[in-house]
Parts: sequence; C-alpha cells; structure tokens
Amino acid sequence: MSDKSPTRELTFAEAIREGTALCLARDPRAFVIGLGVPDPKGIFGTTAELAAEFGADRALDVPLSENALTGLVIGAALGGMRPILTHQRVDFALLSLEQIVNQAAKWYYMFDGRGGTIPIVIRMIIGRGWGQGPQHAQSLSSWFAHIPGLKVVAPASPADAKGLLVASVEDDNPVIFLEHRWLHNMRGPVPEGYHRTPLGECLVARSGSDVTVVASSHMVIEALRAADFASAHAGVEMEVVDVRCLNPLDFETIANSVKKTRGLVVADDDTRQCGFAAEIVARVGEAGLKLNAPPVRVTYPDCASPSSSALAAVYYPAAPDLFLAAARIVGRGASLVDKFPKRPCPVDVPYLEFPGPF
Repeated sequence: MSDKSPTRELTFAEAIREGTALCLARDPRAFVIGLGVPDPKGIFGTTAELAAEFGADRALDVPLSENALTGLVIGAALGGMRPILTHQRVDFALLSLEQIVNQAAKWYYMFDGRGGTIPIVIRMIIGRGWGQGPQHAQSLSSWFAHIPGLKVVAPASPADAKGLLVASVEDDNPVIFLEHRWLHNMRGPVPEGYHRTPLGECLVARSGSDVTVVASSHMVIEALRAADFASAHAGVEMEVVDVRCLNPLDFETIANSVKKTRGLVVADDDTRQCGFAAEIVARVGEAGLKLNAPPVRVTYPDCASPSSSALAAVYYPAAPDLFLAAARIVGRGASLVDKFPKRPCPVDVPYLEFPGPF
C-alpha cells in the first residue's frame, strides 16, 4: 500500500531510517528510543540525524538498562504514545524478556481489550558477522513467534524494511521487528512517500515450478542466489517464498506454492531444534499436502554460533546448501554444487569492505 510516487534506490538501513522519519512526521505520538539512537553512526545508519530533525525528545538515547527501558515504553504506549524501541543486538534484548513476554504480549488479552493497547515496535538486530560468536550472533525468531500476542516481522528487502516498519508502527499490537545485520547495506528500489506493507502477507519473491523454498530475512537473499544458479546451470526452477511476517503467518501462500511444486525446502537463520523451519514442515504435513520427496530444513546446527572463522565456514548455511537441497529433491543437478560461485570473502563477512560489527 503506497502512493503513486516513483521508486529510487536506497539501502536497507536508509529505508528503515526513512520509514521511521515518515512515522515521526505523520504521528506526533511516535518516538524512537534506544541505546545509540542519536549516536553519529545511528545504529547502522537507521536512526542517523533523527534527533536533529525531530528533536532530542523524539529520538532519545538511554542508559544501559534493557528491562527498565522496555517497561518505560510499555507505560508510554499505555499512555497513548507509539514508541519504536531499538536494540543493537537481539542478544541484549533478552534482558527484557519478562517485560516483552509477560507484560506487552499479554496485556490486551488479560484485560479483554479494556485496559488499552500496547502499540510498541521493538527493533532487534540479528544474525552473524565478523566473528561475534555465541553471545552476539543469534536470531531467536522462533522464540518470539511462539508467544501469543506478539507480531514478528523479518523484512528481506529495502522496500519491505520501510513498508513493514510503517505498518508495525501503525499496528495496535506489540511488534518484534528483526533486522539481519548483513541486510543493512543491501540496495534496492523503495517507493517514495507513504509506503506500507501489510503485516501477515508472504511474498512470492521468485516464481518456479520444481520446488518451493520458504525463507525469511537474509535467507531470502541466499535462496534467490540459489534459484538463479539452479535455473541457469541445472534447469531446476525454485520458487522462493519470502515469509516477511512469522506471526501472523500467511500459510495460504506457502500452501499454494507447495501444491504447485510438490517440493519443499525451508531456510531459517536459526538453530534447528523446535525452530521456525519445523513449524512450516509441520503445517505442510498437517494440511496433507502431497510432496514428491521428504521436505528439507536448511538451518544452523544445534550448537552455539562460533567465533572462529574456521568453524563459521561449516556452521552457517548459504546459497549452495539451498541449491543442493532443492537439487536432491527434484533428483537432478546435485553434482553441480561444486560449480557454485565462491564468495570473495570469508563466510562470516558479508562483503570485502565490511569494517566490523558496528
């Protein structure tokens, strides 16, 4: 949902910054708050210069106290405000789980809607990068998607970064907004002006006929790379479904794709046990959808993220793993995986110019 304005190229980070500025300009109740919001680097550039544009009372830095800060924005939301709370790592947000899970997520239900709503957006940076290891490289999307009362958003493109952020701020429910750090410098077309992507709608990012790949966040980019290679070199047409919103989940779009291809690969930037990939496989099974081969989950292994570059090289799944899974499902092309283009930099570095985790 957007106006008729033309698109122009923005980075993922610029799109989030533009969506935030749009919400602040349209609604005086909106404000953004978090550690490093007015910092010169502005959380990967996503909050750069917002304090100068809207004032220090609407783009606020805070002391390092995640649980207290989350309680503060819950109170502000109950008082009629629309806070955007930022965490530079999902790992830091774990200190505020009591407020998120026991208060924000349950408030509307406990008071039957009569106690007010909690329209907060909690931005969390997820994913690997530069050897940050077990305590700074998690995703945990399945945790939040498991909680009734929380909406969970994971955009994969600059256009959706802006559109889904706007929709999240306008929503009357608490929304967890997950941003993979490798996406922040990715460029793509973004509509100018007001642009809103409805929550709870998957996107068929690439059409195909042989196998469905269901993915979210950065794994959508890996799936598209795999699909391009599969089509060009193996004659395998992979349909890529970008989940965009883990909860509520648009299972209808996923089911329609699986009905067409009769093959399923689920890609998830997280560990396998009890993960979101298992949820998709379970729903496909419960729906009785016919598959030509067993479904495949492509996920992190069930151990903590390594700091070592040698271990990272075999820990994180990428496009070649998705291609191999799809090729095995359709029964052709698997031997071509060795011809997959090699990345020009280590597996834990998104691009050669990457300066580090911040």
